[in-house]
Amino acid sequence: QVQLVESGGGSVQAGGSLRLSCVGSGVIYSNHCMGWFRQIPGNEREGVATIGSNGGTTYADSVAGRFTISQDNAKNTVFLQMASLTPEDTAMYFCAAVFDPWGRCPTADMVTVKDWFRHWGQGTQVTVSS
Repeated sequence: QVQLVESGGGSVQAGGSLRLSCVGSGVIYSNHCMGWFRQIPGNEREGVATIGSNGGTTYADSVAGRFTISQDNAKNTVFLQMASLTPEDTAMYFCAAVFDPWGRCPTADMVTVKDWFRHWGQGTQVTVSS
């Protein structure tokens, strides 16, 4: 059974940084694509970043150049380093995983890629104040 547990959320002022972590159990990162998503109440959940087992990454345009996704396979952990945060980054952030025999990520845009992911964490809140 796959379980994902996020941590690292909190409150920060605009321009600040946060690092989110997601520890996985029952998931082998070599055959899973991992992703970070975020959601504001009343809005659709949107993709933030994905990473395949080969280290290939994809980012939403809104976070490219500010956020970095990475993973530590030995620790079964995926990270999201967030910098230059703005109030528009305020949301609940979720970690997710989807199985692929070669650890590839779905070739979908960051709006619809969420439909491919099968395992989700409970989320961690990020609040950015101006």
